[in-house]
Amino acid sequence: MINRRHIRVKVMQSVYALFQSKSDNLTKEEKFLMRSIEEMSDLHALLLSLFVEVREMAEAKIEVSKKKHLASSEDKKPNKKLINNRAIQAISESLSLANYLEDRKLNNWKSDSEFVRVILNAIQESDSYKAYMNSEKTSFNEDKSFVIDVFKNIIAPNEKLADYFEGFNITWVDDIPFVNTWILKELNSLKEVKPYRLGKLYKDDEDKKFVIDLFRKVVLKHQEFDEIVNDKTPNWDAERISDIDLILIKMALSEFVYFPSIPTRVSINEYIEISKDYSSQKSSFFINGVLDKILKEYNTEKKINKIGRGLM
Repeated sequence: MINRRHIRVKVMQSVYALFQSKSDNLTKEEKFLMRSIEEMSDLHALLLSLFVEVREMAEAKIEVSKKKHLASSEDKKPNKKLINNRAIQAISESLSLANYLEDRKLNNWKSDSEFVRVILNAIQESDSYKAYMNSEKTSFNEDKSFVIDVFKNIIAPNEKLADYFEGFNITWVDDIPFVNTWILKELNSLKEVKPYRLGKLYKDDEDKKFVIDLFRKVVLKHQEFDEIVNDKTPNWDAERISDIDLILIKMALSEFVYFPSIPTRVSINEYIEISKDYSSQKSSFFINGVLDKILKEYNTEKKINKIGRGLM
C-alpha cells in the first residue's frame, strides 16, 4: 500500500519532468503520473510471484534428479521442505494474485527464467537455507520466517534483479525500496488459517485523489508560488535555488493552503525528509527556513484554514 510520502515523491518527479520539458500538456503528465503509481502494483505482484516460480523450479530440479541414470538415495528421496513451504503455498493459492498476473499479462518469470534460477541458486547456497532444510521443525511460523529471511537477505538486495526491474520499467528505480518494505509487511502478516489476498495500492479514495489534487495545485499555482519564494529569499539568486528544492517548497505551500486536513508541521517535516534523499545536504535547512518564514506570514494574514486532523 502506497503511503503519503511516496505519493509526494511521485508527484515531485512528475512536476520536475513537466517543468524540465516545458510542456503545457497537463493531462498527459497526469496520466503518466497515475500510470507510474499503478505500475507499482505490477512490481509488487512480480516480486511475490517470484517465490512461487522459485518453488516450481526447485521442484522441477528434483524431478530431473530422480530420473538420473545413477540417481543417489538423496535424489530418490529428496528433502521437499522448500517445496512444501506453507507460506509460499499460501501465496501460490492466492486467486487475487493469480488473477492480477493474468489480467496484467505479467509472465516475466516464464520469459526471463534465468532470474528465477539466479534467486534459486542464491537461496540454495545460503546458510539460512541449509539450516532450514536440516531443521526438524515443521511449523507455519518456521516456514514464514524462512520466506521473510529469503526476501530480506537474498531477493531484496539482489543487484541483478534490481537491474532487471530498472531496465524493464524506469519508473521502478525509486519504487523498489518502497515495494520491498510493502512486501515485508505483508509477509509478516501472513496467517496459516487466512488466505493471502493481494494488497491494495491505495489506502482509500482520498489518497488517490490526493495524487492529482497535489499535482494540479503545484503546477497551476507555481508562478504565484515563485513570487512568494522570491520575496522570502531576497539574498538568493533564483538560479542558485535548485529545481528540486523549489518544487518541494511549492508542494508544501500547496498543502498549507489547499489541503485543510494536513497539518502544516506534517507538510514541512515530509518535504524536509524528501529533500534529504533527493537534493543536496544543505537543502533541508534551506527548505525549512523558507517554509517557516512563509508559514508565519500566512498565519498572520489568516491564509491558512485547517480543519479536523489539520489542526493538530
